[in-house]
Amino acid sequence: MKKRSIFFMAGLATLYFNNVYGQEVEKDSTRTASIDQVVITGNSNPKKKIESSTAISTFSAKEIQKQNPISAAALLQRVPGFAVETSGGEVGNNLFARGIPSAGAYEFVQVQEDGLPVFEDGALQFANADNFFRVDNTVSRLEALRGGSGSIYANNSPGGLINFISKEGTNNFRGVAKLETSTYGLMRTDLNVGGALVQDKLFFNIGGFYRTDDGIRKTGFKANNGGQIRMNLKYVFDKGYAKIYYKKLDDRNTFYLPIPLIQNGNSLKEFPGFDANYGTYSYRAISQLNIPQAGGGFFSRNLEDGIHPKVDVVGAEFKYDLGNNFSVLNKTRYTHINMSYTGIFPSGGPQLAGDFANSTGISGDNYQYSIVGSGQVVNPQYVQKLGFWAIDKQMDNFINDLQFSYKFDKGNITAGFYKSNWKSNQYWNWSNILTTATDKPQLLNLVDTSLNSTDVGYSKTYNGVTDMSFLVRNSQIQGSLNNLYLNLDYNITEELSVNAGLRYSRDYYKGYAVNTTTANLDNSGLTTDGTHSFATTTADDNMSVLGNQFTYWNYDIDKVSYTLAANYKINGQNAVYARFSHGFRSPNEETYYNNIADLSQIKPVQTNQLELGYKYYTRNLDISVIPFYSTLNNLSFADVYSDGTSENKFANTSNIGVELEGFARLFNNLLEVSFNGTFQNPKYKNFTGMNADGTSFDYDGNQVRRIPKFYFNISPAVNITKEWRAYVSYNYYGKRFQNEANTDDNILPSFSEFGAGTSYQLGKIRFAIDATNIFNTIGITEGDPRSPLVGTTDIRMARPIMGAAVRGSITLDF
Repeated sequence: MKKRSIFFMAGLATLYFNNVYGQEVEKDSTRTASIDQVVITGNSNPKKKIESSTAISTFSAKEIQKQNPISAAALLQRVPGFAVETSGGEVGNNLFARGIPSAGAYEFVQVQEDGLPVFEDGALQFANADNFFRVDNTVSRLEALRGGSGSIYANNSPGGLINFISKEGTNNFRGVAKLETSTYGLMRTDLNVGGALVQDKLFFNIGGFYRTDDGIRKTGFKANNGGQIRMNLKYVFDKGYAKIYYKKLDDRNTFYLPIPLIQNGNSLKEFPGFDANYGTYSYRAISQLNIPQAGGGFFSRNLEDGIHPKVDVVGAEFKYDLGNNFSVLNKTRYTHINMSYTGIFPSGGPQLAGDFANSTGISGDNYQYSIVGSGQVVNPQYVQKLGFWAIDKQMDNFINDLQFSYKFDKGNITAGFYKSNWKSNQYWNWSNILTTATDKPQLLNLVDTSLNSTDVGYSKTYNGVTDMSFLVRNSQIQGSLNNLYLNLDYNITEELSVNAGLRYSRDYYKGYAVNTTTANLDNSGLTTDGTHSFATTTADDNMSVLGNQFTYWNYDIDKVSYTLAANYKINGQNAVYARFSHGFRSPNEETYYNNIADLSQIKPVQTNQLELGYKYYTRNLDISVIPFYSTLNNLSFADVYSDGTSENKFANTSNIGVELEGFARLFNNLLEVSFNGTFQNPKYKNFTGMNADGTSFDYDGNQVRRIPKFYFNISPAVNITKEWRAYVSYNYYGKRFQNEANTDDNILPSFSEFGAGTSYQLGKIRFAIDATNIFNTIGITEGDPRSPLVGTTDIRMARPIMGAAVRGSITLDF
């Protein structure tokens, strides 16, 4: 089927070229000059980029096509100020805006589609915002705003706004079809079409993708499988428009987590038996879990399901000219998400087989390991304890954003009311398993040879499971957000404009958690193998069981966010601006859960930001230089550890830095160079306290964890001919620390990653080859936040970027 599809597309390409031969060839180097670009994100009305007093990066559909990002996170790497971790796979990645540390996800930025959030809170537990959207050919452009007015136009977004804007139909019927394959078994088809059902009145756009692949890291199963469809219908009338839209996403993605490496001074190298570029603990031989529960029945899970969201979105948008320079705009959306989440989370690092056996209570050399299934006795040097984490989430979000605008000679004023109700229910069931410490791991059983098979505690496992359902959680969180906002744009002169914004948030959060007790299966009448009772194994000794006691909580937010800015156009090509903004981020979900008995000690994160900007835009050269300074108070750390407990610490931070972004066309468009970089110094302030074990800590002045002081991307491209283009890309990510203490055993070394590609435009057909990490760099984006320290050895757990991979694509524009 794969070969037939490729031949079909190749034949279609040849046929189409014959039809268009002799027509003017569309240049593959097409890029909309920033001097002409109009932006809407973070502004009350569309305005030219040079007139916007914000730090904003834009990417058109054509530019996204050229970059051909392997994930949304990979695309966002091209935005200065965003430190992005891309090692999790297609989804589940982390983004840190302007040095703001967090447990991960998209905690301080809001990810939007067409100006409304993908889900109201993009950093719920195991629900990173990028789980619920995909970049495909239905995207018209991306606008990525840092800091600035983010807190005025959205909730919990002091770090910025990421707005994916959808394609809409026009009077001209247009479409794009794409077929893509790769070195890792990728088969992907994209299609988007749009046009007019009634000329000048009724327009449609529909598109989506379907994709399946084996994953760059070798899982032994289809690592990614699924797709989405998006459609919209827009009716335009004399005084405005009405639009409705729908999205369906049903996609499975493997989530990659830390693997063992060897620390060699300030660098990391491969752990014996583990391929750092292509290996993973998420493997088919350990993919099935089926264990009895203390309350009856069995809990079953398949690792091949991975992160599997089923997302349904329906929305509408209406704009109407009320006359006398007044207009009204209303956006509404309902989102329903049903997600199962299954991943392998290492519980510490590899241990010597004897040391692990002794830690279970087996004395001396009285232990024996065997392969589950075959029963073959083995003698591994190292073994690995892995968390088999299963989470189910049901999420709903209803949003309505109503705004009125008034235009006058010198500017405009916008007032709005934003209402969002959302709810998330979740159920956790976590177990630990025992495997070989290798990629392509095998499940292991462990027994005490000093005991008889009928003795109590003879076995330390149950079919490879060391801790059956050791953590079960059932909880809910709800939000009811009620926000009033006001924005003023005023042109003092033709060159000087000011912007002021205010947002009042009256938000209510509530939820519950179900208590748990412990139990075992010793007296259940069940057997481990048809003969022996569960008294012969310790795997069930600390099973978690849901009780019937609910702890309810509620938390109110009563906050004002505000911003003030001025923009001065020196001339048609140069502008400078300054902006101060104050915003906040409500406590995250795990913080509520950890402090459920006393919520008085938690507070919203308060942010203050000052930024200055210089922009220079011409047809062939774009440059923006944006120094910034920010402070944060009451920042919570809520990493969930491998034993189910949480970090639960609070800190203040400050950061000073500068963002650089540019694009240049040189030598009559022969050479194009795009670049972005960030220099910063994010530090903890007054970060002292007590650890869970009673010891004190003092991290004042330390570099914030997981965020580099310096990172950049540069991508030169050569237009060899009018049709043939080639590029290389270079990403540099500076040294970081995994922990707040900045200890040497938690260094994440700097690394460089190279990519390359080429494309050829044959009429309306584009052939492209894109390669990532072509030198197989072992680049570490994070350590293991669930097990900060592995021990006194040189073994370190960390999550590297993917190994080298090549993708080939054929795209037809029609």
